[in-house]
Amino acid sequence: MSFFISDAIAEAAPAAAGQPDLLASLILPIGLVVLFYFFLIRPQSKRHKEHKAMITGLQKGEEIVTTGGLLGKVTNIGENFITLEISKGASIYVQKNAVQSIMPKGTLKEQQND
Repeated sequence: MSFFISDAIAEAAPAAAGQPDLLASLILPIGLVVLFYFFLIRPQSKRHKEHKAMITGLQKGEEIVTTGGLLGKVTNIGENFITLEISKGASIYVQKNAVQSIMPKGTLKEQQND
């Protein structure tokens, strides 16, 4: 007599080992990949394309904000860097990738009047 396994369970015939359906077992992983694509990968690549288009369309005289929070006017555009005038007579060099957004015309004047 066994204390851990009852005799009735030990003498029972083994259950038929049926193979699970392959399609049913792949639905969850495929569904997760699709969800990751639509909620994470696709929006990120869309934002990247929009940012790249904004940087390539950058022109002299536009008012921009950098990722560091600097507000200024573009005075010169190079291959990798732009010259940003942050006040009269004060210009700095900033990487093109550091441009966060293009501000509407007159934003710089509003901030100087405050």
